[in-house]
Amino acid sequence: MHEHGHSCCSVGRGQVLQLTADADDQLQARVKSNYGMAYLEGGVFLMGTEDKDGFPADGEGPVREVELSPFYIDFEAVTNEKFTDFVEDTGYVTEAEQFGWSFVFHLLVTEEVKNESRIVPGTPWWLAVNGADWRRPEGGRTTIEDRMDHPVIHISWNDAAAYCRWAGKRLPTEAEWEYAARGGLVQKKYPWGDLLKPEGQHRCNIWQGEFPFKNTAADGFIGTAPARSYLPNDYGLYNMVGNVWEWCSDWFSPSASKHSKRRNPKGPAIGTSRVMRGGSYLCHKSYCNRYRVAARSSNTPESSTGNLGFRCVVDG
Repeated sequence: MHEHGHSCCSVGRGQVLQLTADADDQLQARVKSNYGMAYLEGGVFLMGTEDKDGFPADGEGPVREVELSPFYIDFEAVTNEKFTDFVEDTGYVTEAEQFGWSFVFHLLVTEEVKNESRIVPGTPWWLAVNGADWRRPEGGRTTIEDRMDHPVIHISWNDAAAYCRWAGKRLPTEAEWEYAARGGLVQKKYPWGDLLKPEGQHRCNIWQGEFPFKNTAADGFIGTAPARSYLPNDYGLYNMVGNVWEWCSDWFSPSASKHSKRRNPKGPAIGTSRVMRGGSYLCHKSYCNRYRVAARSSNTPESSTGNLGFRCVVDG
């Protein structure tokens, strides 16, 4: 594995909280149509990578044929606007709100908030910020009023699953996510090809500069970008890499690819952390180049951070 771990990707709470879900039959009734989602035909594709820039210890390889049934997927990550609708309709309280804190990147908070926050041992760029949650992304007096079209963040896997039940949808499997991210391209590094900046153009929201101290924001953003930023891939999907990590339904295992079935794989039956895909605005080639379509990471289901969101799928 690369000499650096997953600590720029995300960070976990280290404790478990279980939530009570509403009845599935009531929630499934919310599906009126699949308007606003991309229909993907499925079929056989090459999943994984053996690229020299990959992390074999993460279980990115080997390259293998996987077959998927058709499905619909959101064009973009779930936004603050859509999550607000969910909360207003259900009164749902996220796990970050229940815990009373969440993880925020150190350059995004005020000095006052920084002085009141706890530093994560070994990763001082992550702060446990009291009062940080989806409504107050950097804690303190921050707000999402001017970020309603940005991906909702500080969302745990359990929170994302609750939203999906309300919407009559579900989280994508890891295989569905990668198939969608590739946009029909075969064994390319990014959703648009192998060059990070084709013709010098930024195609995703990642870190530029010296991680973790200086972000030049050459791509236009220091934190999250609107969910429909940059050009979509050939399936019409936005920000499949960069911006925010996206939860998948699978339990994480570095050896999952060696034991999963080849048709509609759903990952291990049990585990302690869930798969995250796509990388975020904190990814940088010098530390964590997990903004590739084959890259994998994970976090515990109750954990939330300021660079972690999700998108939904529906069976085709």
